[in-house]
Amino acid sequence: MAEQDYDFDLFTIGAGSGGVRASRVAAAHGARVAVAEEYRVGGTCVIRGCVPKKMLVYGAHFAEDLDDAAGFGWTIAGKSFDWIKLRDHVQADVTRLEGLYGQTLSNHNVTVFTERATITGDHQITLASGKVVTAKTILIATGARPHVPDFPGNEHVITSNEAFHLDSLPRRILIAGGGYIANEFAGIFNQFGSKVTIANRSDTILRGYDEAVRDRLLQISMVKGIEFLFRAQFEYVEKQDDGSLRVKLTGQDERVFDCVMVATGRVPNIEGLGLETVGVELGERGQIKVDAFSKTNIDYIYAVGDVTDRVQLTPVAIREGQAFADSVFGKGAPYAVDHSCVPSAVFSHPPIAAVGMTESEARNQLGSVRVYQADFRPMKHVVAGRSERALYKMIVDAANDRVVGIHMIGPDAPEIMQAAAIAVKAGLTKADFDATCAIHPTMAEELVLFK
Repeated sequence: MAEQDYDFDLFTIGAGSGGVRASRVAAAHGARVAVAEEYRVGGTCVIRGCVPKKMLVYGAHFAEDLDDAAGFGWTIAGKSFDWIKLRDHVQADVTRLEGLYGQTLSNHNVTVFTERATITGDHQITLASGKVVTAKTILIATGARPHVPDFPGNEHVITSNEAFHLDSLPRRILIAGGGYIANEFAGIFNQFGSKVTIANRSDTILRGYDEAVRDRLLQISMVKGIEFLFRAQFEYVEKQDDGSLRVKLTGQDERVFDCVMVATGRVPNIEGLGLETVGVELGERGQIKVDAFSKTNIDYIYAVGDVTDRVQLTPVAIREGQAFADSVFGKGAPYAVDHSCVPSAVFSHPPIAAVGMTESEARNQLGSVRVYQADFRPMKHVVAGRSERALYKMIVDAANDRVVGIHMIGPDAPEIMQAAAIAVKAGLTKADFDATCAIHPTMAEELVLFK
């Protein structure tokens, strides 16, 4: 088929962060672009992920802030919390953001199909309505979804998707998982007044984060009243006549909860895409296999974002979408996204932020390292009478003084880390940090005062 005979130069399946970025950039390069999205424009991050979750985190922080206010001279009478008011306000803002994403596509003359799309032949896509279109290039950007383990009664549990829409706050909630989603929602529900229990199938939370930082979160979470059950997996969940859930976990007696949430990882959304029709290769976890330029084994099919299971973070998906569009439709030389040294955060209570190697990774890979650590009470906590301590770690390659990792837990850690991550990514040395004057009094100044 001649190029001019295709209906579109690019057809994107999935209008999440990566798909929207790729589509609008490709259109800006002059490509004829269409996008198919069967749910809501914006994807996981905007609709049911990091954006509404961060809004809930902000709301949850007020629980402690209002308590701490007394230490600063404030008397606040009649404190109360309205979950429905917050829930609906958050969802209204999600709808606003969805509209902005849609407007972005419209402003770039991208054709949007609000229905499922399936690859049904070479360069061919069939929409749920029956409409068939062709495209020179196809991009898969369908993201991932929460994994629900197989056990009796799993139809009674919720995931992070449903957590944003609860009709009421559960008095008792069990959250299964040890990753960032489990710990973030544990902090949120705990601050809102729920009795929170975390059940983890292993004995470690937040695998991949520095051991000292994750241990500090565990300690603080337990002090805040969050219960942790380790090496505990579901045997069954039974719904009771009153709507409560009777739960049996390995090694535990039966327990009753008002809500059970699973946060046990995410799986790529590949079902019903027709990938098998054209022979797109998948990995062992069901992810779409791609090269450094996001190309599959099929020359005209690409994939970006969580469906590739490279680094499941929204900013990474956006970068992948940008690089794809520039490389395929731009006039410059193709380029790949560098997935090394990607900063990340856990919006727990308190939050965690990290970039680069952990201490154990650095010792294994580099051999000789220097570790600098600051363990302190934030000034705000001192005045408020809160005993909670922050922990900062800096990992340095002893051979060349280069800072290879920074790990933090404490108030505003993610905000502080964004600038620090630039320094680590740029390969700056401990001497460079030492030569930078501190901003006093701040928490961030600890990064340039390590001794």
